[in-house]
Amino acid sequence: MRLLCAEGRVDSHLVRTGKLPKSQWKNLSIAVGQLAEAPIYLDDTAAMSVLEVRAKARRLKAEHDVGLLIVDYIQLMTGPKGSESRQQEISQISRSLKALAKEIEVPVIGLSQLSRAVESRSDRRPQLSDLRESGAIEQDADVVIFLYRPWVYSQEDDDRGKATIIVAKQRNGPTGTIEATFIDRFARFENIATFAEMEAESPF
Repeated sequence: MRLLCAEGRVDSHLVRTGKLPKSQWKNLSIAVGQLAEAPIYLDDTAAMSVLEVRAKARRLKAEHDVGLLIVDYIQLMTGPKGSESRQQEISQISRSLKALAKEIEVPVIGLSQLSRAVESRSDRRPQLSDLRESGAIEQDADVVIFLYRPWVYSQEDDDRGKATIIVAKQRNGPTGTIEATFIDRFARFENIATFAEMEAESPF
């Protein structure tokens, strides 16, 4: 449902509560059609192992020639048996995903939890050292991107909708930040200029 609302730019709260205006049902219907035709394959199997992810990724590549693999999220996976610690297990998972990307020649995006250290600082912007349970994620990744929304911590109206995309690591390019807009009712990030144009044109 969240994906539908993001794609159709429909208020997810109104959909969940059954209060979506008839005028917006068309947007939702169009989004359903677009997503139904999109080459997106979801697998919500719990606690998948590295070997399971590898086998399924190989099959999807062979049968559907997928162009991108997303793991949501790394800490929910299980590593090889016999790991001495959770940190070592996450390190093995990280290396395995890197190897998988090279094997099937497809980019792999691995989402990761952050440690609680970020909440203890006055500047809550995430850093590479905040990647939870393993420094191997930072080492193995070609690119590390963080999403930062100040409103999550401040709850101030002036911060609502503000978002920063932080490129903390890029092996073959520059790092830096990009300011964006987060539209919470759609659960969607937008270019600031694009969102401003949408708001100006929207009758709602």
